Amino acid sequence: MKKSIAVIAYDPFAGKAYAEQVRQVFGKRALVRNYSMMDGSSANMELCDLYMASTDALDAMGDQDWFIPAGAQRMEIQVTYTKEAIGILQKIPKGTEVLYVNLTEMMAREAVTQLDQLGVTHLKFTLYAPGTVLNEMPDLAVTPDEERFVPEGISEVINLGQRTCSSDTMIEAAIRLGFDDLLEEIEFKQYCESVCANTYYFDRMLDRSNRLESQFDILMEVLDQGVIAVNEHGEIYAMNQIAEDITKIPSIRGIGQLGENLFTYIPFHRCLAEKKETPPQVVRVAGNLVSIYVRPVLRKGVCVGGFAILQRFNEMERRQNELRGQLMKKGQGHRAKYCFDDVIGKSEAIISTKKILEKMAWTESPVLLIGETGTGKELFAHSVHNASKRRDQPFVAINCGAMPENLLESELFGYEEGAFTGAIKGGRPGLFEFAHQGTLFLDEVEGMSPALQVKLLRVLQEREIMRVGGNQIIHVDVRIVAATNEELENKVEEGTFRRDLYYRLNALPVLIPPLRSRGDDVFYLLDEFRKRLGGEFQLSNEIKKLFCEYHWPGNIRELSNVVDYMNFTGHLLITKEDLPPVFHFDQYRNLKKENKDENPQIESQNINFSISAGGPSRAERTILEILYEVSREGKCIGRDGLQLEAGKRNEKLSQLQIRKVLRELESNGFVSVSRGRGGSKITVKGIDWII
Repeated sequence: MKKSIAVIAYDPFAGKAYAEQVRQVFGKRALVRNYSMMDGSSANMELCDLYMASTDALDAMGDQDWFIPAGAQRMEIQVTYTKEAIGILQKIPKGTEVLYVNLTEMMAREAVTQLDQLGVTHLKFTLYAPGTVLNEMPDLAVTPDEERFVPEGISEVINLGQRTCSSDTMIEAAIRLGFDDLLEEIEFKQYCESVCANTYYFDRMLDRSNRLESQFDILMEVLDQGVIAVNEHGEIYAMNQIAEDITKIPSIRGIGQLGENLFTYIPFHRCLAEKKETPPQVVRVAGNLVSIYVRPVLRKGVCVGGFAILQRFNEMERRQNELRGQLMKKGQGHRAKYCFDDVIGKSEAIISTKKILEKMAWTESPVLLIGETGTGKELFAHSVHNASKRRDQPFVAINCGAMPENLLESELFGYEEGAFTGAIKGGRPGLFEFAHQGTLFLDEVEGMSPALQVKLLRVLQEREIMRVGGNQIIHVDVRIVAATNEELENKVEEGTFRRDLYYRLNALPVLIPPLRSRGDDVFYLLDEFRKRLGGEFQLSNEIKKLFCEYHWPGNIRELSNVVDYMNFTGHLLITKEDLPPVFHFDQYRNLKKENKDENPQIESQNINFSISAGGPSRAERTILEILYEVSREGKCIGRDGLQLEAGKRNEKLSQLQIRKVLRELESNGFVSVSRGRGGSKITVKGIDWII
């Protein structure tokens, strides 16, 4: 049966173009009439089966019911560019200044935004509409068939032709008129092939639920889930093959039936009535546990249908889902705290780093952050997560180098009850489970043992884990961001880091620049730290020059500590006397080197005298070396930290032994020991011995 279609646009030229495109697709199936808001023809529209209106026409209508009969089917025309038009623009040299000409500046802005979404990002567009005042006149103008508005003085004009109705618009019109078979005809396929398709339909539907045409796309996109779609009356109009397999009901039997009558366990009516997604529930369907939820499709507040998502759900997955839900409700879920806007700096090095990571964030590949200690690798890891598609899911971080192997394994993979002495009743999920559908940040990944490297590789390859002491395979969906202070290539060559794991983690490597290569960022960061502390001090020119030349071995973390130190001096103008001891250590070391070069015999005698007078033991030497290294970063360290660092140097010391060593070193003037949380610090005398 022949149907009638009214095509309404603001501009009569656009209306005629859209109508011709609709005629091209529907052929003899429909009588197509075109109307315009500008010429007033829309005030006398004939009764039609479907009213298709452009965005600018709908805006001009205000109250649509003044123009379109109440209860009539109506839809919005979404437009795009032809592939031919995009090809023409892609051939224009990068960086060319282009004047984009349209009927209104708002329409020009929307059109240029769409070009950016379709990949035309290499041109510098200036928007123009009648009445726009231009400071400079580009040589080239581009217009969607609005040449009559191109200002004088333009030497070259490219007419892209009117933007065309998107394939999704044609799909929606066909479904609304009952021409589902049209989607298989050669004319329709040729039309779809000629126009650019947006690649973000499914995301837009999930985020805003306002694109009816995405119902068709989702059937194609979701390959591992069953989909049953209903219209605004709850009648089934589509089922995919997986839905048939799960429900054991063929689509030929379901199409046209009321969804809730055929599938009594799917709450279609509730979803359509409440206009919101139903909570996931697990039901038994044809002997199997199935996870089901229904999501509405809203268009300007009106529910025009919905779709049910069905997925097979085994008992182990049900248990894991409950645990994750309970942990999130108790506030034990993890969230990323920072984004790229929190990264302070204007240097080219930091700006380029941010840009590349912003692009990498949208992928699912592992990211490897390489940088010295204190450069802000964890801040960048947070930022990558918050700029990714997983931003609303957990972000979990762990330092792999700060834990013994057995503890790190149970933290990452969890454990079952009775797996080891002290295991809590019922077991405990690991961080991979907590990070399900989110991001896991592995800091100092080079600290992983070979055995754990094997387990991590399996997770990356199979997306499966097994708890310590368990025998059940648990599926996890986790994106990995790793960080390292060391050159992993060297550890691979040494054989201490698996080559296959390295290439898995090194998919997207990024070098985080050290502070010394970031120029004036030192002062931007310093100002920010000073503001946070409420400080009012200023740097003398001497100190500014010193800070520019200083190596900053502890990077941003060291700078933060230095600002904290200077703030407590109470001086408004900072001079050398107001700097932390580490700056004086550098000066002293250089002076000592000069003395040694001038009189090496005296230096040798001094060292021999120190040792013969009862120099440090091996344990004392180790502690002094650790204290010297942390002093270079402007930090302090407590007994727990000393014990951990000593262990890394194969010096196993108990807390009691460390306390005795510190007492002995303090009595000889090599260290100063804080009785509170300040930790221990090496003195100038101690540094004199070390260097």
